[in-house]
Amino acid sequence: MEETEFSATGVRIERWARSLTRAGQVIVKDGRVALLNSYGREIDSAPAGAVRACRPWFAGVDSTVARVNGTWYRLTMGQHDRGPAPAGLSRRFLEALRSAGGQPGREAGPAGRG
Repeated sequence: MEETEFSATGVRIERWARSLTRAGQVIVKDGRVALLNSYGREIDSAPAGAVRACRPWFAGVDSTVARVNGTWYRLTMGQHDRGPAPAGLSRRFLEALRSAGGQPGREAGPAGRG
């Protein structure tokens, strides 16, 4: 079994104006991205090659926006943890997403770039 490429807990997951969880989890594993709520139930998931994500100019350094199955989510890393979020957690998520999408045999086409 392949090791998890990225995992973050205490993630605030919002569908723009609506908060879905303040203590969620983001996982990049085996070429898939999964957004989980605080109980570990799946909010959404998709092949990493089909997920688009970036750090928008208007968000803080710990925030990322990701498009999963056509739905945009705002992910704020380390929101529920005690103390500040680990440095570069959002950047590590983007790197893990990029490397997972670049693996041979991915399920998505060119729309996953970016």
